[in-house]
Amino acid sequence: MSTDPLHSHPPAVSVRDLRVSFASGGKTIQAVNGVSLEVAPGEAVALIGESGSGKSVTLRALMRLHPPRRTTISGEIQVDGQSVLDLDKRALARLRGGTVAMVFQEPLLALDPVYTVGQQIVECIRTHRRVSTSEARALALKALESVRIPSPERRLAAYPHEMSGGMRQRAMIALALSAQPRILLADEPTTALDATVQIQVLILLRELQRELGLSIIFVTHDIGAAVEIADRVAVMYGGRIVEEGPIRTLMRDARHPYTIALLQSRQHGMGRGERLATIGGAPPDLAALPPGCTFAPRCAQASAACLSAIPKAVSLGNGHRVSCVRVTTPAASECVA
Repeated sequence: MSTDPLHSHPPAVSVRDLRVSFASGGKTIQAVNGVSLEVAPGEAVALIGESGSGKSVTLRALMRLHPPRRTTISGEIQVDGQSVLDLDKRALARLRGGTVAMVFQEPLLALDPVYTVGQQIVECIRTHRRVSTSEARALALKALESVRIPSPERRLAAYPHEMSGGMRQRAMIALALSAQPRILLADEPTTALDATVQIQVLILLRELQRELGLSIIFVTHDIGAAVEIADRVAVMYGGRIVEEGPIRTLMRDARHPYTIALLQSRQHGMGRGERLATIGGAPPDLAALPPGCTFAPRCAQASAACLSAIPKAVSLGNGHRVSCVRVTTPAASECVA
């Protein structure tokens, strides 16, 4: 058993063999294919990978946000000790916002355009907490202050379209945290922002996580963003987690060929005129996944064993796990990005 204080308590989020598929055009899209993950209380975990890897689908499944008529979900999802897949509509409504909340990629689409930011935060507070309208308004003001929005009293009366992109994202975070959830899910929250504002939002999320003791699952395709906020990283490809471990371990000793390729494709540390490394080939067809490792068709190190069966996760110690047939021992990697 781990002696890490983060992992000495029951997990805030526990996912076992999660599979999510969608019916589309007569085909079955296997978007998530056997994901298992634990997040400790107060821990920040980043899900990273390219578009189509299953990051956002996994995140939304934790709150059952996918349309039920065309979505099939199996496996086990425990959030704050509750079995999410077994909750009825009323219990699910209490969970959403009250126990776990979501920060979406584009707040202009997530926020209601016909209500002020203050009205939306007040509604969320009154849905989950037994307070009067005036008390809820005072709490809404406090929520805006907590995310460092200037002139928060004036912003309560503002509509989403009247705010800048960075201000809207801060308002979205305030809304998400207004009912005091213990778990925050963030789906690419900085993608639509310029570089300076991205850093500000990442720092804000990290500060709030430490102040409030939040568990955070942060979806991103940007390893740099993961470094800013995460204690631990899970790398996804083709609907599966291919490598997982503490952020410093993966930055120093990545073992899966896909993780190594992601690190080598970073612009950070490159000299002027150097070309970015790229990953050849195309992501897998989620309607016709290969029988073996989903990265094998693009992997320069692939062997016959990679094509025949899904590799099992190998534990390398200290929470570092890799699903690759080439990784069998915890020896240091020869490929350091």
